[in-house]
This record gives sequence, structure tokens and C-alpha cells, in this order.
Amino acid sequence: MFKTLKSAAAAALGAALLLGTAACGTTDATTDSTTGASSNATEGYDLSGVKTNDSVAALLPSKVKSAGKLTVGMELSYAPAEFLAEDGKTPVGYDVDIATAIGKLAGVDTDIVSSTFDSIVPSVGSKYDLGITAMTITTERLEAVDFVSYYRAGSSWVVKKGNPNNVDTTQLCGLKIAVQTGTVQEEEANKAAEQCKADGKDSIEVLSTKLQTDAATSVVTGKADVFYADSPVGGYAISQTGGELEMLGDVEGTAKQGVAIAKGDEEMDKFIQAAVQELMDDGTYEKILKHWGVESGAIDKAEINPTDLA
Repeated sequence: MFKTLKSAAAAALGAALLLGTAACGTTDATTDSTTGASSNATEGYDLSGVKTNDSVAALLPSKVKSAGKLTVGMELSYAPAEFLAEDGKTPVGYDVDIATAIGKLAGVDTDIVSSTFDSIVPSVGSKYDLGITAMTITTERLEAVDFVSYYRAGSSWVVKKGNPNNVDTTQLCGLKIAVQTGTVQEEEANKAAEQCKADGKDSIEVLSTKLQTDAATSVVTGKADVFYADSPVGGYAISQTGGELEMLGDVEGTAKQGVAIAKGDEEMDKFIQAAVQELMDDGTYEKILKHWGVESGAIDKAEINPTDLA
């Protein structure tokens, strides 16, 4: 999101993500005032209709109530979940809208704090009240934090248009795979690399970057053969390149994503579950997702530490 890119194709991707342009690749947004759906979400969903809900607000932890704000850690290069708007300063995306709506239900402000993805889990409960950053719920992460489920996404492989390097996702040995540091996709790529080594095959080079935009750019510039990311993120990156990238195969491994909460903080768990469920029940949640074009990942039940992660 912050880098100057070398090739014309890379510049197209970088500029689009830097400026926060939306999925259809134009700045002329058209929005349905009834549903909030937008063909080009350059701004967040209009949350002016979200008012304080007394039953939800009553569950707000006293420490947040006294602070008057809910502090949320996000990695702001993960469009369309969370990224920076055209001014280069304002956080936007469906996670930003959901976090803001949660605060509004409780009658407090939401303070979005930019962070690197891999530092969010260790900072929840100390630096941040919550982590909301398109984070997949895994058994490993559940050992470190609590989660309230709110979305479902899979993983997608993205290559240059026409797949000039003949990438085959069933035969990854010998490839350069771009991923974001700390993600499930990085873990899977590293496991594949270990397997190739154990089998005596050509090695996989895992190119791990702090920013998801850098991972996508690695494919555009030819530094990597393929990049591996959450399906909404892969789809968004493809839409920004004017045909320079394409998805390879189908979305894989659909899994739930969740709001990360300090381990054992039952008060916060119950508050977030009630707030997210209220947004689901009153229709705000669906409208937010439609605004960003990611409603296919909607779920209808917010659960604390779900056991069914798929």
C-alpha cells in the first residue's frame, strides 16, 4: 500500500490499493440507498442508522465504558477487509464498519489502531481491547485468545493472467509463493515447503511480507509465481490490476474468522457476541458486507470459541 512499484502493471495495482479504489476499478460509486449495496465501495457503509442498544451496552466492560472508546487492532493493508481510504489516513473496509458498528451499539467510539498482522494476537488485552483483522480462527490461536465468529472465508491462489509460469497447486515444489506474515496461508506454504524438502524435491521459496499488498505485488512484478491469501483479499487484488492477475482454481479450505479477545475475558466475550449477533439480526451486518461485495462469506450466528471452525 505504501510502495512505489516498478512495472506499469505493478503500478496499476499499487495505485489502486494506495488510493483505496473499490472492486470494480472506478471511483464513480453507485449505492442502493435501501440496502447499502455498492458497486464500488470507496467509502465505508453509512452507519448513521446504528443507535445505542441498551441491552448490548449493558454488557460493555467497565474498563471500556470508563475509557469511552473501544480500541481495535487492525492490519490496514488487507483490502477489502481493512485498508486506508484515498486520503491515506482513514481506515475503511468491512471489518472497520463492523468494529465501528459494535462501538455505536454500546454508545462508545471505536479507535482503529494500525498494526502488523502477526503482532495483533499478542497485543489483545493489553494494547488493544480487540483484534478485528480478517483473522481465521484456528486451534493454535484459540490457545492464545478467545474468538467470537463473524465471517467465513476460504483461501485462494492468484497468478498472472494466463498463468505463464504454469503454476499447478497440486505440485508446489520449486515455486516461489508470496504470503503475508502470520497468516494461515503462510503456515500452509511453510508446511508444503517442509514436505518438498522431506521428499527430496525442488524447494519452495516462501516470500513472507508484512503487508498483503506487497505479497500481491510480488506476483505482478514477477518476484513470485503465485500468491496465497484469504479469498476476499485475493478477489480484491485481482479486480485492481485491469486483467493482470487471475484466480487459479477454486476457493479452498473455507473457515470461520473471528474477533480476537483476551483469553478468558468472559465479560468481553459476552459483549462482543451480543453486539455481533445484534448486527446480524437487525440486518446491519448483511448491509455492510453487501456494500463491500463480500456477502458470500456471511454467517448467521456469532459464537464464542466455536468448535466447528469450517
